[in-house]
Amino acid sequence: MINMKKNILKLLFTLIIISLSLTSLLSGCTKQETVEPEDTIPSKGSTDNLDSTDNLQDVTFVLDWTPNTNHTGVYVAKVKGFFEKEGLNVSIIQPGESSADQLVASNTAQFGISYQEGVTFARSADIPIVSIAAVIQHNTSGFGSLKSKGINSPKDFEGKKYGGWGSEVETAMVKQIVKDAGGDPEKVEILTTGTLDFLTASETGQIDFAWIFEGWDYINATNKGAEINYISLRELSDIFDYYTPVIITNENNINNNPELVKSFMRAVQEGYKFAMENPDEAAECLLELAPELDRELVVKSQKYLASKYQDDAPYWGMQKKEVWERYMNWLYQNEFIPSPIDVEKAFTNEFLQGE
Repeated sequence: MINMKKNILKLLFTLIIISLSLTSLLSGCTKQETVEPEDTIPSKGSTDNLDSTDNLQDVTFVLDWTPNTNHTGVYVAKVKGFFEKEGLNVSIIQPGESSADQLVASNTAQFGISYQEGVTFARSADIPIVSIAAVIQHNTSGFGSLKSKGINSPKDFEGKKYGGWGSEVETAMVKQIVKDAGGDPEKVEILTTGTLDFLTASETGQIDFAWIFEGWDYINATNKGAEINYISLRELSDIFDYYTPVIITNENNINNNPELVKSFMRAVQEGYKFAMENPDEAAECLLELAPELDRELVVKSQKYLASKYQDDAPYWGMQKKEVWERYMNWLYQNEFIPSPIDVEKAFTNEFLQGE
């Protein structure tokens, strides 16, 4: 049964990659339209000359979702001309119907944003995407609830309604946390709420608690005057202090075009260093290319993340084998992957500048 699941997953990824490759090939014969508005905005280092990017190598970077402060270093690199300095013309796009993992696996996008979980699943299906940097050194997500719900520990999840994405891994994680706290996981009502806003769902009584990012959802809720209890996931278990998000590429680029990966990552690392040292100005870089975002949220979130990107690591982006192994083993023990993966092939620090 496990082998069958692995083959089905691998076949699904393969079909998607073939489809994306054919789409990319066919689109090369037709006039293409710009997908994302930020792709049409020149960086501050460029001019109005239409030929200003002629000598630059075109690169596509795909986000995991809509623009947010997890991505700021990439936006800084674009606005400040760090990519141009490396000879790159980088387009930042949103994933659309295909995930970042799929687009990067097919090389439709050379780089993208993913998560340790996504990379692990891909590697277990022999899909050769590779994490080349941890955007944030520690997991900054956790469980949020209105203070009025009286949820102060995972034991209090009993008898409460959890709103999530409907993922089996997510459900297992919630139950593991409750069990570790001495509670009964079966007494938690787990609902699928998808993209429904955490605060709205909480205030209307649809849910009691949710899995949120402290640097975004929590700040957004408090900006709106809500009083929130927050339980940090990394403080509950080392297993769940994994890398989320990460920057990915594929093995083909690493093996056959390493100079591209080095150039791209030099600019990105410079972008995140700038964001750490200049959070207010970095926030403006993100807002310049994503003006639809809430300014107050972006500025506060950027200040929060400035100390979180690198945290206690010797340099930004560094990843540790033990972090990958802990979470991978949990996925394997819970039968989400058919066999352990070689984590040393799932990530690399090769393209980062140590300090």
